[in-house]
Amino acid sequence: MNAQKVISGFFIILAMTLNFGFVYGDINNFAHHSPYELFAAIVVNFIATILKLGDKTQLGSVLLATSLVADIQLIASAIVWAVSLYVANHGIASSAQIIVSLASGALLANIVSVILFMGDTLKSKR
Repeated sequence: MNAQKVISGFFIILAMTLNFGFVYGDINNFAHHSPYELFAAIVVNFIATILKLGDKTQLGSVLLATSLVADIQLIASAIVWAVSLYVANHGIASSAQIIVSLASGALLANIVSVILFMGDTLKSKR
């Protein structure tokens, strides 16, 4: 068993599940979307991105790209949340769809990353 693959796979899948947990729920009911879960998704995505930095293969480059896309979209989601809450003074409700939509895009990038990781794991020789 390759410990690096286990740790990397753990964080890739954890990033996807945390992201799904944030996105899941009614898009118009912001009580279904926890700011703590968004923060956890951002932190775990950063860890997954850092773990992907050392891979010099073509697949490693694609995995890094998907992780960077997820990072950017989750950061944009958090920025929209912060701006709508603290700067614009119009509340979260009007920005809820934008925040969840950005996090949904990150979820899609994480799903692609997990599929690629699983495909690489299945094709590797024992």
